[in-house]
Amino acid sequence: MKENKLKLSPALKFVIKFLCLFAFIYGFYVFYLGVMSPEGKLYSVFLDEHLNFINWLRYVLIESSAVILNLLGYQTKTAADQMLVVGHNIVHIGYDCLGFGVMSFFTAFVIAYPGLLKTKLYFWGIGLLVIQMLNLSRFVILSIYWRPTKNVYMSDHHTIFNIAVYIVIAISLYFYTRHQDKPYF
Repeated sequence: MKENKLKLSPALKFVIKFLCLFAFIYGFYVFYLGVMSPEGKLYSVFLDEHLNFINWLRYVLIESSAVILNLLGYQTKTAADQMLVVGHNIVHIGYDCLGFGVMSFFTAFVIAYPGLLKTKLYFWGIGLLVIQMLNLSRFVILSIYWRPTKNVYMSDHHTIFNIAVYIVIAISLYFYTRHQDKPYF
């Protein structure tokens, strides 16, 4: 008796795996964000105080930006969710500024694409580091130069940042897929 198995093309398998992984990773972030919110129904004091990786990342980004600015000769003051550059701007670092959407996309792609685990781990680590270095650059530039106005087209720095990062990701994923597709015999 013949089995009637539905055969999916490798490309379709990749797309399904990628979309499921992205939904899971980003969904976990959104869920965990809700668990960290004292106003939420699922709020966990223990997780908020001891395992809040979202606030850890925000802290690292704010303090790293302040260090860079201090090295450039600017005076900074930081708080839990903002950084002030004396004589310039105050930058509020909200949850949408941390790059979790971009990092979720990147992580899902790297995991879903077939290839060598060692290469995946290396590329994933370097990629996340580059994404956050671009994020740091954005915070530094915004804190010194950005002036919000209603008359400037595309003054939304989130949109500009996302476009720039997705362009960098697209270029790097092109080279990544070409490398992973090489035969290793």
